[in-house]
Amino acid sequence: MKKMFVCTFAILCLSANMTAQITKDVRKERQEMRKASKSELNEKASKDARKEAKKLTKEGWVTVPGALPLEKQLDKSYMMQTEYDEDMYPKYLMGEAMSIGENYDAAKMQALELAKQNLAGLIQTEVTALVENSVANKQLGAEEAASLTQSIMGAKNLISQSIGRTIIVMECYRVKSNKNKEVLVRIAYNGAMAKAAAKRAVQDELKDKSEEIHKKLDKILGW
Repeated sequence: MKKMFVCTFAILCLSANMTAQITKDVRKERQEMRKASKSELNEKASKDARKEAKKLTKEGWVTVPGALPLEKQLDKSYMMQTEYDEDMYPKYLMGEAMSIGENYDAAKMQALELAKQNLAGLIQTEVTALVENSVANKQLGAEEAASLTQSIMGAKNLISQSIGRTIIVMECYRVKSNKNKEVLVRIAYNGAMAKAAAKRAVQDELKDKSEEIHKKLDKILGW
């Protein structure tokens, strides 16, 4: 009984430490983004951002009151898409979607849900690429890689459900001829958290597989 209590206590402590570390990482990331956002307000948007913003404006897209100008939102999106970690894995993954509704809030909620599905598909692609690379590096055999890839491709809905809070980096809308609102959103998700979401989903798909392949999945995802 005492040994069981000690083990349970250790597991709870480990879980608490992991949760605290994730919370700390998210807070640090958002503080850095906030600091960067303040400095970016005083800088001119990139040529590509200004060009795309001009195109979208001609198509009738506008930002909500109080939001950053469209070219600034696009600029931030471009910069986040070019950031990579030391393993050349994207620091942020992006999902984008549009939706139409009678009112703005309903259209935005639907667009966010579709963007999350889009993001889940991108996570699938990135994690599959890591698996394929592991074969080239001889971390996995072809048969093991095929099993993992199959599990990843079958886990899109589970990955979507495992995605935590995302960052809206772009949000605009336009009014259709029937007065409905069409909302366009682009969301970002921390790359490390994206791998964690994929891991949780794939582990569920691999629950009947050997412990060895679970360990290799951990290694591939950098855990």
